[in-house]
Amino acid sequence: MKYLYNNFYELVERNAKEFAKKPAYFIDDKKVTWNEFKRKVDSFARALELMNIKKGDKIPLYVGNSLEYIIALLGIQKLGAIPVPVNTFLKEDEIAFILNDVEAEIMIASTKLAGNIKNIKDKTSIKKIIWEGNCDRVDEDNISFNEILSNLEPHEHIELPDIDDLAVIIYTSGTTGKPKGAMLSYRNIFSNILGVNEIVKITSKDRFIAYLPMFHSFTITVNLLLPLYSASPVVVIRSIMPFSNIIKQTLLKKVTIFTGVPDVYSALSRAKLPFYFHWFNKVRFYISGAAALPGEVLERFSKKFKKGKLLEGYGLSETSPVVAVNRPYLQKPGSVGPAIPGVEVKIVNEELVEVPLGETGEIIVKGDNVMQGYYKREDATAETIINGWLLTGDIGKIDEDGYIYILDRKKDLIISKGVNIYPREIEEICLKFPGVKECAVIGLKDDIHGEVPVAFIETEDNMEINERDLKKYLKSKLANYKLPKHIYFVNNLPKNATGKVLKRVLREKVKDYIK
Repeated sequence: MKYLYNNFYELVERNAKEFAKKPAYFIDDKKVTWNEFKRKVDSFARALELMNIKKGDKIPLYVGNSLEYIIALLGIQKLGAIPVPVNTFLKEDEIAFILNDVEAEIMIASTKLAGNIKNIKDKTSIKKIIWEGNCDRVDEDNISFNEILSNLEPHEHIELPDIDDLAVIIYTSGTTGKPKGAMLSYRNIFSNILGVNEIVKITSKDRFIAYLPMFHSFTITVNLLLPLYSASPVVVIRSIMPFSNIIKQTLLKKVTIFTGVPDVYSALSRAKLPFYFHWFNKVRFYISGAAALPGEVLERFSKKFKKGKLLEGYGLSETSPVVAVNRPYLQKPGSVGPAIPGVEVKIVNEELVEVPLGETGEIIVKGDNVMQGYYKREDATAETIINGWLLTGDIGKIDEDGYIYILDRKKDLIISKGVNIYPREIEEICLKFPGVKECAVIGLKDDIHGEVPVAFIETEDNMEINERDLKKYLKSKLANYKLPKHIYFVNNLPKNATGKVLKRVLREKVKDYIK
C-alpha cells in the first residue's frame, strides 16, 4: 500500500492550504475553518514545546468530546509526542494506573471531569494539568486551554514525525484485568484510513458526525482522522444525550457519513421520526461497529432508511481498529463483511494452522494496521502477535465470498453498549473486599445493553457479606458500566479437576438465580 503522507499534521497543513476558508468543524453554533483550525493546532503545539514537551513524551487526554480534544490530539502529534486517550468513564484509581504506566508528567483534562481526579497528583507523577473548559483552577501549575490558544503565536519550523513513529497509545483491558496500551503508528492508522476509504469513497463533500466518545479507537480513526484525510467537515457533538439533538444536527448540517454502535441503530429503527426527516436526510452510509449488529436490526433499519446503506464492520484497538466491513454492493446479515483492502484474515485451529473454508476457529489478522505491540508488555505482545499475525481471541468462520462471521469469543469478554468489559478486572477488585474468598463474573444478555456483568461470590467460611456495602465499595473502584448488575452469593463455585471455575456452568444456571 502506498502512503502519500508521513503524519497527520501534514494533512492539517494541506487542508489549510487547499480548503482554507471551508468549514473543518461544526460545534454548538460555531463553525471553524481549516485555516483557523491549523492556527489553533500550531498554537497548542507551541505551548507544549515551551513546556519542554518533546518527541516520545506521553500526554494523557482526559477530555470529553470537543474541538479542544481534536486540537490537543493533533498538537501533541505535531511535536512527535504521543497522545494517550483516557476513557472518561473511568474512576480515579483506574486513571492513575494509566498515567503511571506511561510515566506522564503533564495531562490535559476537562473541568467537567475534575471531580474524578481530585487526588491525581498524589497518585501519579503529574506536575501540570492543562484544563479544557471554563474554570477558576488556573495557578502556577495548572493552565487554561483557552488561554494557551489566545496568547501564543504558532511555531512553524519543527521536525515532524515519520510514518513508522508512534502516533497514539490506546489502552484496552486484558484478561489479566490490567489495561494494556496498544501502540499504533502513523502507518497503522493510515492503512486503516486508506482501506476504509477504498470501500466508501469519502470526499471533501462528505460530512461526518462525531458523537461517540472520542477516547475510543473507532471514533479516533473513523470520525476524526478519516475525515481529516478527505478534508471532510465534522459535526462535533459533546454528548449523546439528548439523542434528538444528534438527529437534529444530522439534518441541519447535512451529514452524509453516520457512525454508531448497534444500540443506536436499534433505537433509530424503532424511533418515531418527524415526517420531514426522510426529505432532508442526506446520509449515504451508516457504519456500525464496536459490537455485533443483530440481523433483525439490520432488516428493520434497512426498511425504514432506504436512502443510505447500513454497513456493519469489525475491529479491535490493536488493529487501528478496522479489520473488516460489509460492502455496499453485498451485505450479509450476521456477517461483518470481508477484510478491508490491505488486511489479511485467516481462521486457524489451536495450533495456528488454517482450517478449511467454512470451518470454525480463531480469527487472526495480518497487515499494516496491526499495532506495534503493547506498551511495556513484551510478553503480552509476544503472545498476541506471532509471525506478524495478530491473534484476536475471537472465534469465527469465513464463507466462499470472504465474508467473516463472528461466532463466539475465546476470551471472557463482555460487551455492554459497544464497550468492552473484562471480568477478570472486576473479579480482582471483588477479591480485595473483606470476606470474599472467590469471585466469578460472567456476561448476561440484556435487551438494553447487549450484555451486563453478573458476579458470583463465594465467601470465606460462608460468612455473610452486606451486599450494599460490597456494591458501594465496587462503585468507588470501578467505572459505572463495569458494575455487576446482579451479585449472587453461592456456597461453592463450580470448578473442574484443576480448580478452574466453570463459567459455562454459571452461564447455564444464571437464569435459575434470576428467577
